[in-house]
Amino acid sequence: MSMTTIRISNIRAEGRTVLCLSFPRNQEIIELVRELEGRRWVPEHLCWHATASISNLQYIDRYLGKVALLDKSNLDYGAIEEAEASVKAVAKRCSTGTSKFAGLSEDSKQQIREMVALMRGRRYAESTVRTYGGILIDFLLLINAKPLVALSNDDIERFNQEFILKRNYSISFQRQFIGAIKMFCKAHPNCGIDVPQLVRPRKEFKLPLVLSKEEILDLLRNTRNIKHRTALAMIYAAGLRISELLTLELCHIDIDRRQVRIIHSKGRKDRYVVLARSFILLLGNYLATYSPQKYFVEGASGGQYSAESIRAVLRRSCERAGIRKHVTPHTLRHSYATHLLESGVDLRYIQELLGHAKPETTMIYTHVSRKDLLDIKSPLDTVVDEFANRDKPHQNILLSRNDFR
Repeated sequence: MSMTTIRISNIRAEGRTVLCLSFPRNQEIIELVRELEGRRWVPEHLCWHATASISNLQYIDRYLGKVALLDKSNLDYGAIEEAEASVKAVAKRCSTGTSKFAGLSEDSKQQIREMVALMRGRRYAESTVRTYGGILIDFLLLINAKPLVALSNDDIERFNQEFILKRNYSISFQRQFIGAIKMFCKAHPNCGIDVPQLVRPRKEFKLPLVLSKEEILDLLRNTRNIKHRTALAMIYAAGLRISELLTLELCHIDIDRRQVRIIHSKGRKDRYVVLARSFILLLGNYLATYSPQKYFVEGASGGQYSAESIRAVLRRSCERAGIRKHVTPHTLRHSYATHLLESGVDLRYIQELLGHAKPETTMIYTHVSRKDLLDIKSPLDTVVDEFANRDKPHQNILLSRNDFR
């Protein structure tokens, strides 16, 4: 009698990496799977999820490997190690018995737990919970078990000076600290901090990196594998975030209506984007070649593709195309928005296509669009043209020469 095969992969679910175990129903295997850390049955995917950790993988090898065949061909160990490192970082700050959290007083520990419970009750992203929790641990350690009612805005300034500025942390971290303090005060209304007086520093204004249309074509031409080329082309053609690409399912692509439905995107919002006509032939060739079962782009043994693989593919394609810019998958999304704007598409439509909650977010592309800037003539061109027309109307003026004669 042949042994049951358990397909093991890692996927992104609810903003974090998890192990995914898929196998035909087998009560003996189910009982063993129930011992995995963080395990839960996911009926909509007909599989089990468990915490992405080396210890879980060791348990799988030791116990499940005795009763079933283990298919790990689609398992990304790098992603597992990265996820475990993230969990350890959270545990270091937010778990009883670890260095920083253990250094807090019992009252401070309880205050952190109450704030975390409030955030999870309001369905904050787990990454936000971890970030705010970690920052608050550092803050409570600095003020050294000071009673809540005795806290003041002077303590905020002290943390800013002695912790953030002294360690040269970013403006983004400083803004996160203010957000964490505001959430802390919501969880503890008797806190003495005057919340309306808290001011976040202004965000750094960084313009997005954008590829030219020629560079986009060079990039795609130098992506040799049809699956990789289709994945990168979809990001650019639809302006997708990498997380949206990885979770995109085939059933959400409507070729007849030329629409792609993006669900559960950032901010828990759904939206529709346009499927490019020029992309449909490439899509058909890809589907005929690879026959993915559920997701638009899948690993070798099914399941979601990894973000690390997409980034590696993009990096290699840029090298072949001779593109020296630091290109990420989000660069393709920036390029999509900028090229739409340069083509005359209204900013309101671009906002909808990108899934931005605020028009201010989309407005940044007006600063990188060349549509109007190229109509402005540089004073250097004006000077050179006037010099040529005045002295030698039939001769081109070349700045590379030693003089204009």
